[in-house]
Amino acid sequence: MKPDGIFNIAPQAAGAAKGNVAAMGMKAFDLSRMARLGLPVPPAFVLGTAHCRLRNQDPERYGKNLPALLEEQLHWLQSITGLGFGDTRKPLLVSVRSGAPVSMPGMMDTLLNIGLCDTTARGLLRITGNPRLVWDSYRRLIQNFAEVVFSAPRQPFAEALDAILTREWVGRLQDLDYLNLAELTQTYLRLYDELTGRSFPQDPFDQLELAVQAVLASCTSHRAKEYRRLYGLTDDLCTAATIQQMVFGNAGGTSGAGVGFTRDPDTGENRLYFDFLFNSQGEDIVSGRTIGSDAQRLFWALPETEQILLDICAALEQEYGDAQEFEFTLQNGILYLLQTRTAKRTPWAALRIAVEQVGEGIIGKSDALARLSGLVLGDIQRQRLSLEEKLPLCQGQPAGIGVAAGPLALDMEAARRFSEQGRPGVLVREEMATADIAEIALSAGVLTARGNRTSHAAVVARQLGKACITGCSTLGIDPARRVVKFGDRFLTEGEWITLDSNTGRVFAGEASVVIDYPIQWLAEVEKWRQSTDH
Repeated sequence: MKPDGIFNIAPQAAGAAKGNVAAMGMKAFDLSRMARLGLPVPPAFVLGTAHCRLRNQDPERYGKNLPALLEEQLHWLQSITGLGFGDTRKPLLVSVRSGAPVSMPGMMDTLLNIGLCDTTARGLLRITGNPRLVWDSYRRLIQNFAEVVFSAPRQPFAEALDAILTREWVGRLQDLDYLNLAELTQTYLRLYDELTGRSFPQDPFDQLELAVQAVLASCTSHRAKEYRRLYGLTDDLCTAATIQQMVFGNAGGTSGAGVGFTRDPDTGENRLYFDFLFNSQGEDIVSGRTIGSDAQRLFWALPETEQILLDICAALEQEYGDAQEFEFTLQNGILYLLQTRTAKRTPWAALRIAVEQVGEGIIGKSDALARLSGLVLGDIQRQRLSLEEKLPLCQGQPAGIGVAAGPLALDMEAARRFSEQGRPGVLVREEMATADIAEIALSAGVLTARGNRTSHAAVVARQLGKACITGCSTLGIDPARRVVKFGDRFLTEGEWITLDSNTGRVFAGEASVVIDYPIQWLAEVEKWRQSTDH
């Protein structure tokens, strides 16, 4: 670690700093590990957790020193990339990502496309020849900046996007052309002025300084505090800020963003489990606002990608000795890794993964027993519906295993009320975000109209052991009347509903269940214990 708590990350870079998790934060530490393995990680520099602590102690003094510090570190990043931050001909754009010493998925903030403004937009067009990429990235930055840095509401931006989608008779953002996105960018700039009371910063260095300050401050957000409370983490955990070269999944063609697990986090099966969206950035997947996945299309369009992902899964498990969740971006067919972390999983999956990784020689028995020590193994079970003759209300994407039944709950107040009555409700939402963590924790299960199984909120629900179904596109919600609609069927808040998150099906009323127990895996663990005792 350098004296000022700064770390450099570049694939196999000579002299790259080697820090520890406490100093670098989990995200940056794991990026550094992947880079040293030679995996494709975009270069970055890291302001370690000490910077967050200094900022919390004396914000004014830290703010005065920050610009010079960032400018110094940008010199290194520019030398690695051959691009110039704020350069009008060959601009470098960066992301600013948070990362505490303990993985807290989606609980702190990230900003993408930092450095894009009116003048650098022309430079990005010059080096990419891709006007759609330029305008899509610019409008994303404006909204992201307004929401994260100035706490502006998302709804006005969403309404502006919906209006242009309706006008153009298209259903997805990806179907808009560059002229539509250029128009939307101008609309977003006006919204930014109205919602924040100031003009969007046209100086890339001002953008970067404000972004770093916002990311460091996000460790004190309500959702971060709630996550620490739920998991018994100390409230003085600080975050690092990773400033990393942007790679663009929204470059069209063979570009896109994905989230993958080296093993199925619901069942523990040893298979590649991932979601992917063409012509998108990572936030499109993890936000919980999109429906569907282009995973199969990816292998049709770029068949070599399947083996690349399988090789990455093998390399990560060998390095970390455990199942991993990783985020990646394809830019013009070239794959980049942006993050890895220990995969959140169901207890059923945790048991299976431990047993099978011992059998595969990835970990030893003592390591597996230590990993399972936090679980009550005798309580591990999987619920499934005993009969499925009833017609389901809808079919969504399962995120987790098991069955949840309870009264419909449309908000925090209802979730709390049902929980206090001893009958936890099923939380039904248009979409689910990590800000909903308190509601998720109180509920028996979660059902959403949008989102996918690898969003941050779905990961949190899985970790909390909640049955979760996302992407029920036929689900409609009327919060004023406290009613939900499934096709032509209406249910009122308080009526019972059953989620089968083994299959993604949703049923009215309460269904009877069958309970399975992992007898074979439990017997294997007992053999380990007996051999260890002797």
